Amino acid sequence: MERVSYILRVQLIFASIVFLIAGCNQSSDPKPQKPNIIYILADDMGYGDLGCYGQKYIETPNIDQMAQKGVKFNYHFSGSTVCAPSRSSLLTGLHTGHAPVRGNKEFFPEGQQALPDTLMTTAKFLKQNGYVTAAMGKWGLGFIGTSGDPLNQGFDDFYGFNCQREAHSYYPDHLWKNYDKVELPGNLQGGMSTYAQDLIQDEALSFIKKNRENPFYLYLPYVAPHAELIAPDDSILSYYQQKFKDIKGKPYVASKGGDYGPDMVVGKYASQDEPRAHFAAMVSRLDGYVGEIVKLLEEEGIAENTLIIFTSDNGPHEEAGADPDFFNSNAGLIGHKRDLHEGGVRVPFIAYMPKVITAGSISNQVSAFWDMNKTYGDIIGAEYSADTDGISLWNSMQGLEPKVRHEFLYWEFHEKGGRQSIRKGDYKLVKLNVRKPEKTTLELYNLKKDPSERKNIAPSNVELVYRLTTEMEAQHTFNPIFPFYPDEVKIDNKPFYVE
Repeated sequence: MERVSYILRVQLIFASIVFLIAGCNQSSDPKPQKPNIIYILADDMGYGDLGCYGQKYIETPNIDQMAQKGVKFNYHFSGSTVCAPSRSSLLTGLHTGHAPVRGNKEFFPEGQQALPDTLMTTAKFLKQNGYVTAAMGKWGLGFIGTSGDPLNQGFDDFYGFNCQREAHSYYPDHLWKNYDKVELPGNLQGGMSTYAQDLIQDEALSFIKKNRENPFYLYLPYVAPHAELIAPDDSILSYYQQKFKDIKGKPYVASKGGDYGPDMVVGKYASQDEPRAHFAAMVSRLDGYVGEIVKLLEEEGIAENTLIIFTSDNGPHEEAGADPDFFNSNAGLIGHKRDLHEGGVRVPFIAYMPKVITAGSISNQVSAFWDMNKTYGDIIGAEYSADTDGISLWNSMQGLEPKVRHEFLYWEFHEKGGRQSIRKGDYKLVKLNVRKPEKTTLELYNLKKDPSERKNIAPSNVELVYRLTTEMEAQHTFNPIFPFYPDEVKIDNKPFYVE
């Protein structure tokens, strides 16, 4: 009997100690999880293609609500005016005078110029700081197995189009999941069974569910609304077909091999009888994807610990029947995709994080793609020490005074004879036909007085033009794969491709 009592007393004492220890652990503050980051990149969406930036024809309620509950930047700029160099700038934190990929350089049968594996990228940086990383959508920075493969650039998972040329079709015969080629049987021989964007969205939602308890970085470079112009036959398309039935726009007739069927050629665009309706439906469908992501974050209980960023890779395109002038896609700015005027590089930028970012905020800080890596470092409390042309935007996102402001922004573009631009203070200098000295021209604009770049004041400001030209040229570093000036030597003859 005494032994039983002794055992009971020991058990009670032990239980009490366990209870006290557990109580102490519960009362201590748990280490907060680092915020999740979702970076959503539209493709060829103009500054004015969203309702919150003035769009009148296309409905984007989910993205507009993010702007109402987050912060909208008025002066955010893409890395370049076409796809691959813009993404290169985004992921490396370097402008196009320093970034490794500076143009849409093609390889066949699939892929573009590969990022080197020696540079720091967003995914590498965040992975080093405990993040699970994924890229889902359009890559365009190196084929599977090369140094530019997403898995060699810090991403744990990739799903989507590796090659941006393949992404010209919304009904491709295959996508890629890491190293595996995922065939889409219903799309073989030019079939139109599976809309690839829906598959990419499903993978993105699955990634969020799977990693709800881990800090994650999800890079979502969707294809929409890049040409070709084609949306699934659903209620969204029907709505816009009715809306534009009397103003369909000029039909687009595909070149040989462009239309779906056995003779379809990869990289071409399909014919479209109702280009305005399909373009609008593609933008609204993308808006729906954003809404699904926000809803899922709320359902999983992680919305308040997730930063969502929405932007676009460059200005609006004019391919395959697109009509940016009708939609006022550049919001009255001059220029489209492939231009270095404001309309070609100024893009929407919205950041949303409940209870962290003040709802309905507006930022006029001048910012660019190459700022994101420094910004992420600030957000997660880790120094981004690699070479970068960027600054942190975290203070501006929170409505605080920026720690640092850009002295200037710089771009170079390797098509159309070569173009350069520098934006400094109230002024912007644009240099055209860089590679053809006999045709080179300089344009100078006072953006404060002339935000739409209508009046070239270069002839009356020779000294300012000289100073800005000197500063602009100092930003270019030689890249043997992407020679720029006439006296720079190209190391191979592989083709550039006008994406």
